[in-house]
Amino acid sequence: MGFFDKMFGKKEKESLDEGLQKTKENFFSKVSKAIAGKSTVDEEVLDELEEALVTADVGIETTVAIIKRIEDRVARDKYLDTKELNSILQQEIEAILVDAPSANSYDFHTDLPTKPYVILVVGVNGVGKTTTIGKLAYNFKKAGKSVLLGAADTFRAAAVDQLTIWSDRTGVPIVKQAMGSDPAAVAFDTVQSAVSRGTDVVLIDTAGRLHNKAHLMEELSKIKRSVQKFIPQAPHEVLLVLDGSTGQNALEQAKHFTATTDVTALAITKLDGTAKGGVVLAIANQFKIPVKFIGVGEKMEDLLIFDKHEFVDSLFNLER
Repeated sequence: MGFFDKMFGKKEKESLDEGLQKTKENFFSKVSKAIAGKSTVDEEVLDELEEALVTADVGIETTVAIIKRIEDRVARDKYLDTKELNSILQQEIEAILVDAPSANSYDFHTDLPTKPYVILVVGVNGVGKTTTIGKLAYNFKKAGKSVLLGAADTFRAAAVDQLTIWSDRTGVPIVKQAMGSDPAAVAFDTVQSAVSRGTDVVLIDTAGRLHNKAHLMEELSKIKRSVQKFIPQAPHEVLLVLDGSTGQNALEQAKHFTATTDVTALAITKLDGTAKGGVVLAIANQFKIPVKFIGVGEKMEDLLIFDKHEFVDSLFNLER
């Protein structure tokens, strides 16, 4: 039983295993084909493994890093058979995943580093951003924490309406204004209210589609300045939500947002409906940003704290 099992229980581990089913079937069919009939890990096996990783949406840059690690192992250990390759591959994939800094490490159940803990949530429309905020609110509240939502995506009426639905569904209060209001003003009111209420966690939604990168940077900067009037260190987390089912498009979105704002963590959604879960590895490795949450289903419980050991363990166990 791993850390993930002890902290979150058997049910969550089963959700992870089931949610990654399409990805691991796709991934391992390619890996198995790469090593079929081979007895040693030679240059031909490595070439075929490289192709398998790339086509499983692990991405070229990350694939090259993994293959280089395996080549180093082969050179050092001189003789490795293909039976050992799965174990080595598992170890090296886990090694490239980034851990969150200890000062920014938390889960639903542990005490947060500060109170209120302000999480600014960013991402394009359609990736599951509002749903992720709702699921975060549910899980934090279930763990005994008080939560406040801020509807700062005021450019799109549907965004405020959707977040209000999640507020009602989870029983978590929301701060909102009319469509077209200044997002920074909404963020200011949200943090001010959180301080006066003694709230544990603040989740602020932001616009998912703005005219250009300069506009996005300006808007997010204004929101940050607003919340810092009450809490100088806020936001404590800038969480970028990406749709795992879009594969390499998620990488492009990550490039866009990391170029315009200081993203500190990732939430990768919709992994249950895709065979492209390998993109988790590509994003985490390329941007050196920790994956904090993953979405593996429609239920509110299906937003899981990311644990790299358990993620890779699930990825490499087809029999589950």
